[in-house]
Amino acid sequence: MDRETFWEIVGAARERAGAGADDRGPEDDPLPDALTELLVERLTADEMLAFVDVAGDLADDAYAWPLWGAAYLVEGGCSDDGFMDFRDGLVLAGRVVFERAVADPDTLADHPVVATMARGGSAWFGFESMNSLVGDAWSRATGEDDEAYYAARERTSSGHARSEPTGEQWDFDDDEENARRLPRLAALFTG
Repeated sequence: MDRETFWEIVGAARERAGAGADDRGPEDDPLPDALTELLVERLTADEMLAFVDVAGDLADDAYAWPLWGAAYLVEGGCSDDGFMDFRDGLVLAGRVVFERAVADPDTLADHPVVATMARGGSAWFGFESMNSLVGDAWSRATGEDDEAYYAARERTSSGHARSEPTGEQWDFDDDEENARRLPRLAALFTG
């Protein structure tokens, strides 16, 4: 599966989810179900494995210190696992938001969910986990369980994740450094 097809499916799921496509916080978040349904409707089991592989490649593209710093500000702290969830949420935010944020994480200050979080709202930008979401679709399509899904993933995954984030690391608790590197996000969350 190529990235163009991947982004078309994510875009169709976002369109199907409607107004709730950006906030992962509500229990009735429509996007995961919309994406799961589209995967089952449009893809074979092998294509689903390719889809989640592309999602992993994109999350790997976003494995960068500047984006981790943005996640740290937005989420009020961000562990390794939290950053995985943040990157999965970034993928679900769609191609335009994803590409802009990877190029310049400070552009996340424009995202409505991020703005709501800055005001203390209960919104959430991240998503736990794209792999599980695709696993649900795969299991529905094949009738097999999670164990079979993860075995299939192991056989087909490109498995070339980065071991370290790209870019320059800094102390995310340093307000002055955050303001220098991510001025708009710092103003929203620490200003």
